[in-house]
Amino acid sequence: MILLPKRNLAITLFSFHIFLSLILKTQAKCNTGCHLAIASYYVRQGTNLSYVSDLFSQEVPEILKYNPKVTNKDSISTGTRLNVPFSCACLNGDFLGHTFTYITQFGDTYDSIAKFPYSNLTNKDWLQRVNSYQPTRIPDYVPINVTVNCSCGDRHVSKDYALFATYPLRPGEDLSSVVAESGVPAHLLELYNPGSNFSAGNGLVFVPAKGNSSGAIAGISIAAVAGASILAFSLYLGIYRRKKKVVEASTPPAISQDQYVRHRHVIDMSLSHEIGSVDKSVEFSYEELAKATKDFSQDNKIGQGGFGSVYYAELRGEKAAIKKMDMQASKEFLAELKVLTHVHHLNLVHLIGYCVEGSLFLVYEYIENGNLSQHLRGSGRDPLPWQTRVKIALDSARGLEYIHEHTVPVYIHRDIKPANILIDKNFRGKVADFGLTKLTEYGNTSLPSRLVGTFGYMPPEYAQCGDVSPKIDVYAFGVVLYELISGKEAIVRTNEYVPESIGLVALFEDVLSQSDSEEDLRKLVDPRLGDNCPFDSVRKLIQLAKACTQETPQLRPSMRSIVAALVTLSSSTEDWDVGSFYENHALVHLMSGR
Repeated sequence: MILLPKRNLAITLFSFHIFLSLILKTQAKCNTGCHLAIASYYVRQGTNLSYVSDLFSQEVPEILKYNPKVTNKDSISTGTRLNVPFSCACLNGDFLGHTFTYITQFGDTYDSIAKFPYSNLTNKDWLQRVNSYQPTRIPDYVPINVTVNCSCGDRHVSKDYALFATYPLRPGEDLSSVVAESGVPAHLLELYNPGSNFSAGNGLVFVPAKGNSSGAIAGISIAAVAGASILAFSLYLGIYRRKKKVVEASTPPAISQDQYVRHRHVIDMSLSHEIGSVDKSVEFSYEELAKATKDFSQDNKIGQGGFGSVYYAELRGEKAAIKKMDMQASKEFLAELKVLTHVHHLNLVHLIGYCVEGSLFLVYEYIENGNLSQHLRGSGRDPLPWQTRVKIALDSARGLEYIHEHTVPVYIHRDIKPANILIDKNFRGKVADFGLTKLTEYGNTSLPSRLVGTFGYMPPEYAQCGDVSPKIDVYAFGVVLYELISGKEAIVRTNEYVPESIGLVALFEDVLSQSDSEEDLRKLVDPRLGDNCPFDSVRKLIQLAKACTQETPQLRPSMRSIVAALVTLSSSTEDWDVGSFYENHALVHLMSGR
């Protein structure tokens, strides 16, 4: 029997604990990830920060936080490595990784994508695993999934190593060179990468990062909390200093004066608490709205939704649409008012004002051509041409991209469907009905008290577990794409005489799973399109819809990537020459890296 000194025994047991935990991690399925990991990106000739920003959907200033040695953002040295931050999630409950979206270029293969744009951070086998295209039949200019593996820190090793870099080994590198570049001791690198050959010149190792990364994260979090507190306090003062409006003497019918005062007080308190900029919208009186709608007559009624009726109005010399909601829908009313007083975009319906007398009223711009559902399935309307359908998809995607990525705070719509996409006089799309919208909440695994949205558009993670993220909207948007292609509803009856039905997503997936699916896919295309429908364009939109409706939310593309794909597809459906087409595609890449 060999006796070890106590110190050596402790080190040996500690090392065995770490080694055992790593072995167990590789064998067991994951159940959680971490907020931050790093991709060690090898810089090739001609690469710049805008290009890297585009590849990883990460803003340039955020990348620079993790690269203090980069002194000139417009020039990075060939042959060096950039640290690119990204979140590390548990994908499919099976492995740690993050899925980025890449728009394929002419001649791309899984192998070339892994080696060149993504600098060996992934490989062709992984790309084939997370995409449906055959290696020899990858279409040009479509979004595909690029999954990069990652690792999360282990506090048992050191609190200093809270961040891990996914590090592709290159020819000529070995353990000593990685030690020199990372500053991490050799025994820790070997401990975290059991069985790895650091001299192989290829493959991935995980390198614990030390020092400023955790501090940077803490600093950002503290700044965000402080900024939110200051903003909330400022809004509170702004609301309290605003002059109280006088309750008008004439109250609407079917409500007593006492009830009116109580309702008005509750709504005012909610508005003051939740909306700092509500006075940017016009507050109308009930009397004015009643006059503009002929006392909310049936002749003026133009729509009916889950939370109220919509009426046509001529208000202050302008056409308007007025949604009348019951007091019980105050949460939906406040949610919509909160979003649309903060958010303004060409592809989002514009809110003009509101009224809280007797009932709850929201006043919008009037959209002449109804909603997308009416055009796809309503009688008495000409069928939408294919080019128009693609443009409406692009318009809707731009509206969603704006609320997902360019607003503060970020919002999730939660009820995307054709009935909530309005069509204006120029046949351009506008996203409407923000009554179910909420702030982004990542990692919410508790089942909400009630699921909201529309059956047929809810993704599995929301319907089953209540998980909320922007990928809810992406999934629903994918269903809308299938509807644009087929003209069918989200839930399709499979038999005219028996009440059986199938989801539109499942219907397309069944056909796509066939070895030769083209004939059956053609049968799914809306027959009203006739021969004026390029099937190559249809197939690309089908593939985009399939990507959006992936069962795993992390494998779905972002709305930014969807917009980029639809811009290219939209331009290719028009009579562009080849030069203009490629020029436009380059512009899409440039814009999506902003």
